[in-house]
Amino acid sequence: MENGAVYGPTTEENPGPARGARRGLVSYFSPGRLSWHRWVLKGSQLLLSLLAFICEEVVSQCTLCGGLYFFEFVSCSAFLLSLLIVIVYCTPVYDRVENVKVKSSDFYITLGTGCVFLLASIIFVATHDKTSAEIAAIVFGFLASFMFLIDFFIMHCEKRHESQLRKPETTNRSEAVTEPLNA
Repeated sequence: MENGAVYGPTTEENPGPARGARRGLVSYFSPGRLSWHRWVLKGSQLLLSLLAFICEEVVSQCTLCGGLYFFEFVSCSAFLLSLLIVIVYCTPVYDRVENVKVKSSDFYITLGTGCVFLLASIIFVATHDKTSAEIAAIVFGFLASFMFLIDFFIMHCEKRHESQLRKPETTNRSEAVTEPLNA
């Protein structure tokens, strides 16, 4: 017997375009890990922090630049951190890291970013020169910080709800159990 008859090809050489539901980079994207309202919040955080950063970058001169520079740093950092969290939720990185750690990181990053962004917006209000670009950056900064804080509040409520579901029921038995289990 010759080898060709016994050892035939076991795989297809060209499976064709009809195989698999998703191909290429799209196969790495899975948005099902968050609910739709959390995706809306994450998207608005990304968009508003980017718009705040862009509007701040348009400012050509300032008299008290400390608030502007702090706002610049915070808005850029907020955009990059929220982009990182979205990338983790959408890609296979989420499966490689424990989901408890991802959710915990998202919880604390969202809280910290929201508070610092709010502080930077308040400081920028106190030090701006009343140009239209600065006012637009301030508005986007406040909106972004509120989106971060709303997202934190929703995560906090979900966390409390999950912990209440995991609590075991406490049963109060007034009589002592004296019967053996196998009787």
